[in-house]
Amino acid sequence: MATEIYRDAWGIPHLRAGSAAELAHAQGLVTARDRAWQLEIERHRAQGTSASFLGESALAWDRFARRARLDDTARRCFTELQRRDPETADWLRAYVDGVNGGLAAGADAAPEFTRAHLTPGTWHPWTPLGVWLATHILFAGFPAKLWREQVAAHLGADAIGLFATDGPGTSGSNGWLVSGERTVTGQAVIAGDPHRWIEDPGVYQQIHLSCPEFDVVGLAVPGVPGIAHFGHTGTVAWAITNAMADYQDLYRERLRRTGAGVEALGPDGVWRRAARHTEVVEVAGEEPVEVEVIETDRGPVVVGGPEGLDGDPSDPADPSDAPVAISLRHPPRVTGDLGFGALLPLLRARRVADVDRAFDRWAEPVNVVQAADTEGGVLHRVAGRVPLRSEANRLRLVPAWEPGHAWQGWHETPRAGLTDGVAVMANQRGPAEPLGVEFAPPHRHDRIAELLADKERWSAADMPALHTDTHLASASALLDHLRALDALTPEASALRDRLLAWNRRMDADSADAALYSAVRGAVVRQLAAHPAFAALGTPPAYPEVFRPWLALLPRVGFALEHLLRAEELYGIDRPSAVRSAVEEVAARPPAGIWGDTHRLAPWRALEPETPYDEPGLSGDHDCVLCTSGVPGLTDRAARGPAARYVWDLARREDSRWVVPLGASGVPGSPHHRDQLPLWLSGDLVPVVTDWTLLKKETDV
Repeated sequence: MATEIYRDAWGIPHLRAGSAAELAHAQGLVTARDRAWQLEIERHRAQGTSASFLGESALAWDRFARRARLDDTARRCFTELQRRDPETADWLRAYVDGVNGGLAAGADAAPEFTRAHLTPGTWHPWTPLGVWLATHILFAGFPAKLWREQVAAHLGADAIGLFATDGPGTSGSNGWLVSGERTVTGQAVIAGDPHRWIEDPGVYQQIHLSCPEFDVVGLAVPGVPGIAHFGHTGTVAWAITNAMADYQDLYRERLRRTGAGVEALGPDGVWRRAARHTEVVEVAGEEPVEVEVIETDRGPVVVGGPEGLDGDPSDPADPSDAPVAISLRHPPRVTGDLGFGALLPLLRARRVADVDRAFDRWAEPVNVVQAADTEGGVLHRVAGRVPLRSEANRLRLVPAWEPGHAWQGWHETPRAGLTDGVAVMANQRGPAEPLGVEFAPPHRHDRIAELLADKERWSAADMPALHTDTHLASASALLDHLRALDALTPEASALRDRLLAWNRRMDADSADAALYSAVRGAVVRQLAAHPAFAALGTPPAYPEVFRPWLALLPRVGFALEHLLRAEELYGIDRPSAVRSAVEEVAARPPAGIWGDTHRLAPWRALEPETPYDEPGLSGDHDCVLCTSGVPGLTDRAARGPAARYVWDLARREDSRWVVPLGASGVPGSPHHRDQLPLWLSGDLVPVVTDWTLLKKETDV
């Protein structure tokens, strides 16, 4: 059978081939043609070579990638994959061969290559594993342990909870499963939307993969074969959200230089040789930069070294006053397994039991999985690898030289059921609670569950109304403070009364939502500027890549609900702070509506020569329609639904999906931004599986 490439009306690729390997080759080929620039960005990020053409702005990431040994870990995992699962290793090679076969044509169509003076390089069989690892290494947020260390050092351990992401957090995805007993067809519906950085091109690729073994539609990660996160085979469908598990540890190391290299002090009191070498990072327009790469028995050193941090050679929180050196331990570096053994079984799945067995092989990131099949089977479980170790490891940095912090095996992944025929996952404290430390606040979960309870029977066509709900339950903490204020100026009193009467919907055309956001931002700035938090305003000189986790203003903004509701807050007069904020906004109120400032802000490795006029958005961080700015800093939304999906088990043709921009990564292409209007309005694109309705592009 010839390999065939078809397109639907939205430019989404539909691929048909005679075998799984031939299909993987076609997926690599079409992805390279559609998204060559994106693929090369991801390859270079995985290798730590992106500064060679993006310049100094990419150096911080490249330093981290080298020190964390991302490329070496990908190679190690591929070597193990060849040994354990040669079929999947060969399948990866076929995908990589397809990528290499399509990159030249893809680069010719992508203007960024000319602007960056970049020529496409060669993908290796382990490159998809490197792309996966680079995409997810910071996903679990291990740098939050650096922040907790600072909070504990300056405010005490009891203060850590005040800044927990529960109130509110920095991650989010929604997903819900409605079983057949609660649908109009008698078959299950799965729907949701992963919330990630909105990127151009998008982080998810709509695709249809068909061969004699399977026929699957779903959302692929460009650079990785198959359909890992969201898929529908016709008889079974699955979806995931981030479980918010803690599975990465940071160790404070004691290092010393010797004539032979570097040694690290172990928990048995013995100094042992650490692996050490130097790498050179090329930087466009600048001199090359040397990076010292050190790895102890715990893992790669990602912060500091034998001499500590630049400009801050000692750690004031360390009683020994030893130079700062922090190593990272995470499962793939320990096991040589990134979980790619799950990818082919997922494509071949026919029933929920098949999906369940496939996710037994999952490693990273740790996810909550929902699945349903046409025989009435349902699945709600956690998948991934979480180490068993001391509670201290989960919360903060732990001393590598003290016993009691070694890993002792792996957690069993929890399972859950349905309640009244539905299951909702929104990063809240749910089945994954035993595996995590901080979770998203319950607002999105509770709102979805409330909406689903309003009606006895649901259809696939009903789901976009849930995707786009803009009710902001987390506003209550600030509004309660507003309600208690008195003796305001007439202007501030009127503003307070207006906000108390507001419907709490963060709609783009709402002037009240804009006023609420302005007051919220002013309160965040008032609290962040208080002397009680002054010591947190200047974080240690950790590498730049960790700064988003250490910045005080965003931390206050995302924890505002906790900070306002805490019984006591280090002597801060919160009513006074709220009063000052209301008076400030009343004196200079925003002139327009929420969408004037709450605008889409996609990440791009290179900004376009002609900037796009990005649209205003509805939603907010704790809305089901989760579009996240940084309260107190910016209303511009860099995070949001990176895709939306509705999987119908009654008729796959009634399934729907959408991405923020389009199927093509080529600026100016008809399908570069053609889905944006639908994404903005909450509409979805039909999932087409009838080959007679598709336009054949070519035989490969």
